Amino acid sequence: MTSPDSGRPLRADALRNRAKVLAAAEEVFAARGTSASTEEVARRAGVGIGTVFRHFPTKESLLEAVLVALLERLAGEAAELAESADPGEAFFDFFSRVVAQAAAKRAVTEALAEAGVDARAATGSARPGLRTALGALLERAQEAGAVRTDVGPREVMALLAGMSYAAGHAGAREDVLRIAFDGLRPRAAREPAARG
Repeated sequence: MTSPDSGRPLRADALRNRAKVLAAAEEVFAARGTSASTEEVARRAGVGIGTVFRHFPTKESLLEAVLVALLERLAGEAAELAESADPGEAFFDFFSRVVAQAAAKRAVTEALAEAGVDARAATGSARPGLRTALGALLERAQEAGAVRTDVGPREVMALLAGMSYAAGHAGAREDVLRIAFDGLRPRAAREPAARG
């Protein structure tokens, strides 16, 4: 990571402060919405407001960074889960985690849209890493027989996007997850064995 002003690598303390600000911003925006102030983010991070603006000159740049950090974290989780001893369970666990985090992501995306920022463009650098990690996790789950083989990363990403939207409707998340998971599982895993 480099300093936006000088192009030089950030010092260790500056990197720690940046990470603290991002973590605090994600918590604050998830809890209070994106109308929460950058001052509140600074307080939660335990830094001064100048530190926040040194790393993120505008609230929109902070929101963009929160969204990118979330996608990068999800890519890391997917890559780690791809090494699981039970890739099928890991795949469905990852899917559930993404949907559970949807409210925070949606709030940030909506705030960026209100500010005239294209969230898709802002996260362009993070999406390929997530797609690659998700593809590896999906492939392992398919090899284990836990997920249909006619489903690819693009379809899973689309399902995740739709599921994340649906998660915002009260009481629907668990039912919608169950339905989506049933659709992702191979037919043999969905149908009870024929009785003889």
